[in-house]
Amino acid sequence: MAMTYHLDVVSAEQQMFSGLVQKIQVSGSEGELGIFPGHTPLLTAIKPGMVRIVKQHGEEEYIYLSGGVLEVQAGTVTVLADTAIRGTDLDEARALEAKRKAEEHIHKAHGDVDYAQASAELAKAIAKLRVIELTKKAM
Repeated sequence: MAMTYHLDVVSAEQQMFSGLVQKIQVSGSEGELGIFPGHTPLLTAIKPGMVRIVKQHGEEEYIYLSGGVLEVQAGTVTVLADTAIRGTDLDEARALEAKRKAEEHIHKAHGDVDYAQASAELAKAIAKLRVIELTKKAM
């Protein structure tokens, strides 16, 4: 049997996942992180993206994260997300529309603040579309 650890994924609204996992992959502030059993303790910011969860028996689940914090302790990993949405609950049409609007705002941006905000919205929309794509493949 594969080694596991306990994972909690929590948003401001609800607990999204709680259970034993083999590993997770998440987008940290400094790049992609793979967390396996026995990982050294860690506290880092999460950027918009996803958490890929490989459950105890090998099933995969994808959850979109708008940002937050990842904490790794001995035997326990916690993802505290600003917003978390299961891949199966994301609306592809809305994500495509958000991407289109963000790209439009980037082209019309008048200053650093407008551009930065539009870029952040574009990153979130692209992350949602990626989670939708991976969720479809996993089904």
